[in-house]
Amino acid sequence: MLKNHDIDIKDYLVKPDTKIDLKKYETGYSGEEIDKDTAKDLLESGKKKLEKIQDVLYADNRYSVLIVFQAMDAAGKDSSIKHIMSGFNPQGVVVHSYKAPSTLELDHDYIWRHYVDLPRRGNVTIFNRSHYENVLITRVHPEYILNERIPGINSLKDIDDKFWENRYKQINRFEKNIIQNGTLVIKFFLHLSKEEQKKRFLERIDTPEKNWKFSLNDVSERDHWDKYQKMYEEALSNTSKDHAPWYIIPADNKWYSRIIIAAVIHKFLSGLDLKYPVLDDKAKSELLSAKEILLNEK
Repeated sequence: MLKNHDIDIKDYLVKPDTKIDLKKYETGYSGEEIDKDTAKDLLESGKKKLEKIQDVLYADNRYSVLIVFQAMDAAGKDSSIKHIMSGFNPQGVVVHSYKAPSTLELDHDYIWRHYVDLPRRGNVTIFNRSHYENVLITRVHPEYILNERIPGINSLKDIDDKFWENRYKQINRFEKNIIQNGTLVIKFFLHLSKEEQKKRFLERIDTPEKNWKFSLNDVSERDHWDKYQKMYEEALSNTSKDHAPWYIIPADNKWYSRIIIAAVIHKFLSGLDLKYPVLDDKAKSELLSAKEILLNEK
């Protein structure tokens, strides 16, 4: 999709067993070859290609696709979903945005609410935040774990390194299981700088139509910025696998992050063995009969 431009999506791939240091990853685009107008054209071209592949995915009805977005607040998850997926047929796409778990959800294991939201065959589902919140926000605020009422976890001292190691293993097993049953999993971490987040927060405060997006809690969570970065590093390091890789996407320039995301999705979808159903002889005969009836209508 981007072969005529200086972009290699492998540059953003987290290889398995790689220890991630987010300070070594760019949060913005510093190149000169691609500008906003070029990016807009590339994105439009990419959306048309994704639209065609989605049509075959839906008709083929064997595979499903799960796209995961994780990021700090204001990194552009919503706008990326809006712009990239706008070319898709909404009949085959569902977006789930996760907040704090409900009482019903807390009566199940933490993956349950995500499992019931998985895509049907032929469909694309997007998780705007996901099961990874359970190794991110709960690591920054481990007291939330106590709400899950897990046997043997009676106080914060019970939530040790082994607990989190087990959670990573559970998530990896969950993803491997759904992949082996026909669900493609693509995961994006939108890597935003603290400075750009501040800029976007101020814009939300100063723009009346964006006020609803802002919460005072967003500012208080900035106090934990360094800890969140560390938790993201550990999550990316422990859960990027060949079958379910993570991509670290620079998010300071939304126009650039969108074309990278679209390129990655296109690569994965075009790699599926998708085809339109082939009718058997009986069905073909019925089509010809229907055609004859229609042509002979008065």
